[in-house]
Amino acid sequence: MTATTRSQPGSVRTEPTARTAIAVRSLTKRVADSSGELAILDAVDFTVDFGETVAITGSSGSGKSTLLGLLAGLDVPTSGSVQLAGEDLYALDEDQRAQLRARHVGFVFQSFQLLPHLTALENVMLPLELAGRDARAAATAMLERVGLGERLRHYPKTLSGGEQQRVSLARAFVVEPALLFADEPTGSLDSATGDAIIDLMFELHRERGTTLLLVTHDAKLAQRCARQLVVAGGRLVRDSAAEVS
Repeated sequence: MTATTRSQPGSVRTEPTARTAIAVRSLTKRVADSSGELAILDAVDFTVDFGETVAITGSSGSGKSTLLGLLAGLDVPTSGSVQLAGEDLYALDEDQRAQLRARHVGFVFQSFQLLPHLTALENVMLPLELAGRDARAAATAMLERVGLGERLRHYPKTLSGGEQQRVSLARAFVVEPALLFADEPTGSLDSATGDAIIDLMFELHRERGTTLLLVTHDAKLAQRCARQLVVAGGRLVRDSAAEVS
């Protein structure tokens, strides 16, 4: 468990332990606009333990997708820090952050982000090949696990939205990541297909012990997570594991 201490009214600080996957400290993102400066995120603090399932929720424009990008090292904060799998993310340069992601992180996106000129099998093989690992057998087995064993040689344009998201899940999990970041993973799917994808994601989480961190508007998906972080106006206003008032 993480140790929790209060710092100032309206915030919760948790001290990282050996089980901590992500530790966020005073994370702030500001951008210039016509009125001077806009705070997209403002002094956000929390930790996530390995194996947790966490939903980041909030209205459009609340800062939750910006937060996910900062946690993954895809953007740079104005101030504050993120420790990812024990590494100080922003003490690393861009190439080093990419290497850290390749070792520890998988991604699932609303828009699937499959390469259209590659087959399902080749899309899933790609991250393994980039890591210099034997790819074909592992990618085939992962696609069979998500129910696409008969669709290995199909290109994304010939697959349904649900099938494309299954390929995306297979690509994310095939590298056996410690953490999976998902940005609105059911946002492009109908309700029934989205439910099936949610079930599959949580089955893979239980099988592999992957830490799940999900940005979502989907209340059903958020409720499946053991913990919810609610972001409003760039601030963390509620943590379901430690109520923030």
